[in-house]
Amino acid sequence: MTIYLDHAATTPLHPRVCEAMQPYLKEHYGNPSSIHSLGRAARSAVEGARDVIAAFLGARPNQLVFTSGGTEADNLAIIGAAFANRQRGRHLITSQAEHHAVLNSCEFLEQNGFEVTYLPVDETGMVRLADLEQALRPDTILVSIMWANNEVGTIQPIEAIGRLLRDRRILFHTDAVQAFGLLPIDVSRLPVDLLSASAHKINGPKGVGLLYVAAGVKLSPILFGGAQERNRRAGTENVAGIVGMAEAVKLAHAEMEQRRNHYAKLRQAMIETWRAAEIPFVVNGHPDQHLPHILNVSFPGTDTETMLFNLDLAGIAAASGSACSSGSLEVSHVLRAMCLDESRSGSAIRFSFGLGNTLDEVRQAAEKTAEIAKQLAGQTSR
Repeated sequence: MTIYLDHAATTPLHPRVCEAMQPYLKEHYGNPSSIHSLGRAARSAVEGARDVIAAFLGARPNQLVFTSGGTEADNLAIIGAAFANRQRGRHLITSQAEHHAVLNSCEFLEQNGFEVTYLPVDETGMVRLADLEQALRPDTILVSIMWANNEVGTIQPIEAIGRLLRDRRILFHTDAVQAFGLLPIDVSRLPVDLLSASAHKINGPKGVGLLYVAAGVKLSPILFGGAQERNRRAGTENVAGIVGMAEAVKLAHAEMEQRRNHYAKLRQAMIETWRAAEIPFVVNGHPDQHLPHILNVSFPGTDTETMLFNLDLAGIAAASGSACSSGSLEVSHVLRAMCLDESRSGSAIRFSFGLGNTLDEVRQAAEKTAEIAKQLAGQTSR
């Protein structure tokens, strides 16, 4: 039996989410753009889900654009906002530790006449406000900084960044894919213009996400076809996925504090188990400002690939970092941006907790990890 500790990559579908989706996979199969009764039922489901999620975010329903996931939401936010506002300037700012959905969007814009500044982060993965302020230019039109890092869990000072940019009338996008459902989000108070989220990180279905777009923000579409999502995102809506996302949001909202407390206990139990085993390890990320469900840790004397292989053989599913780049043997770009030494960056493992994880199995996984780390470190020292 596998102990699944890779919830930052994706999460299992909650039974209630699966149940909510079933009617829209079977009998309510209409196209939301059709005017007959089946189409109207599908449209009603989409708009009902939009209302639910908007209330959770403190947004108006017409400010949400449903997408195929966090990657498309990031692409739409960055590329769409850049092209729609290029008459004001062609300079963007992001950080070196962003998800590749952001970094690759910025690289695309660089190939199309825009300039991008990539801010460094400190050794905890945090952006320095002074660096951001120094990088601002008269032609800066957009800043994109993720709310919380998907690899090390560091939470960025989003409110402070937003206030800094709002005074200068610069658009602010945040990739909130990892924070969504775990941290309270109220865009009616938060100085954020664009916010990306995804369903499959909160026990919802894969293939659906959203982009919050504040009132008055100009956005050029990146998909072309029909007039869906108020002409901002062409394509027939994923009705069952959208309904599932709304159900997952309901559950996340109702259980947010309970989940955070539980994940924090699991995280601490893993650390305490390693301390008791007296193995060398170092936790990566911010010591205080971090998500409760992500634990990125280095085991000096081991290497990431071998450790993951042995963990998998032992029935423990963990990761080296972002699922989008986990097939690569290169050191994580996030850890490189944090300027960690080779022994830390080359031995880092990400454990992430979620639905179904118990204290007993996490302690069991931690004990097995300690055994493997001792064995590998012993082999290295010989």
